[in-house]
Amino acid sequence: MANHKSALKRIRSNEAKRLRNRYQHRTTRNAIKRLRDMTEQKDAQALYPAVASMIDKLAKRNIIHNNKAANLKSKLAKHVAAL
Repeated sequence: MANHKSALKRIRSNEAKRLRNRYQHRTTRNAIKRLRDMTEQKDAQALYPAVASMIDKLAKRNIIHNNKAANLKSKLAKHVAAL
């Protein structure tokens, strides 16, 4: 266990950030699954910008890698276009 006040604070803040990152990542993955399961192109086109924005935010905050974000967005765009 940490002995310094600053280290105790760092432990608390790290846990809060970890939970926030986990929530955002899980929410984005659920949105991606929802988009992949859609069969109507009109609905998928309406949802795609929101999902792409969520993916960009994860990449910006280094929760996922920039290339992974680009690959996800590309595959989702292809999927929406193919509907």
